Amino acid sequence: MRKILYTLLAVLTLTACCTTEEQLKQRANELCVYIPDHELLERSRDFMTTDFYTVLDTMFYRLPEHEAMDHEWLYYFVTGNGGTIADYEVLSVEKTDATHAVATILVRQKWEDGSFDPESDVEEHRLYMESVNGKWLMSDFDEHKADCIRYIANNRKEQALRDAISDYLVREIGTQYLQGELCIPTLLMVAEEDSVVYGDFWVFWYKLSDDTLQTVSGGNHAGRMTIAYRDGQPVIAAFEQTVDGAGNDASAKRIFGSHYDIYCNMHSNADVREAVRKEQLGEYIHRHNIPARYYQDYGWQAVEL
Repeated sequence: MRKILYTLLAVLTLTACCTTEEQLKQRANELCVYIPDHELLERSRDFMTTDFYTVLDTMFYRLPEHEAMDHEWLYYFVTGNGGTIADYEVLSVEKTDATHAVATILVRQKWEDGSFDPESDVEEHRLYMESVNGKWLMSDFDEHKADCIRYIANNRKEQALRDAISDYLVREIGTQYLQGELCIPTLLMVAEEDSVVYGDFWVFWYKLSDDTLQTVSGGNHAGRMTIAYRDGQPVIAAFEQTVDGAGNDASAKRIFGSHYDIYCNMHSNADVREAVRKEQLGEYIHRHNIPARYYQDYGWQAVEL
């Protein structure tokens, strides 16, 4: 019996060690279908290592959608946003050890009718593979996993700061207004310098009527916040606001300093403010599972979220 077990182990070991380059090229060609590009396919779970899929799932579906618009590489790994389809060719595969390999792939862009885009260059990429339980899976692409992990960490740090600012505005400013059911600030971040944040902040109270967040009250509170950290988490240590009335512009110049022009551009542009408000309200209701589809200021048409 022991001899049979040893024989089986030897056969399995030999099989694992003798994966040919041609077999690896064939597998790499199969994995090319699951390279994330504009979307992360649900069935990709079965063709990626768990950690790589988890990182990509966070990038595609757990971060605010607008992040992809600011950083296109989060969504467009291969084709960009040009309306073409990636055509893959596996050039070679090199095993780096018994369970890891790197495939060199060539990518050309073609149109939906199958013809190639003559203005598109052939690009070279790296598809990383790892053998898990005897199956070769995609473990990275062009070393984007490390980029994604760094970006996720930065995003969480930024989100923690925004949450601290929002909590402060709700707690310290929101109580000064006629209150509704929900106090949801809008944050227009002007600049960040070390432990100081400059912003054009708006505080709004809403009540939920059917599927509409109706504005109850609100106002503007622009200025400079000093950030401190307690147990690794950001807290607002001080907030210097611009003054109302005749001294508003002079106080804004003093508080915002070299960022004054940026602040003015933000503050005077109602379209930008409403776009940010709509975006941040959408994120808020998504995070808190609030059944709202619209928001509406008194006397104005409802805006779809």
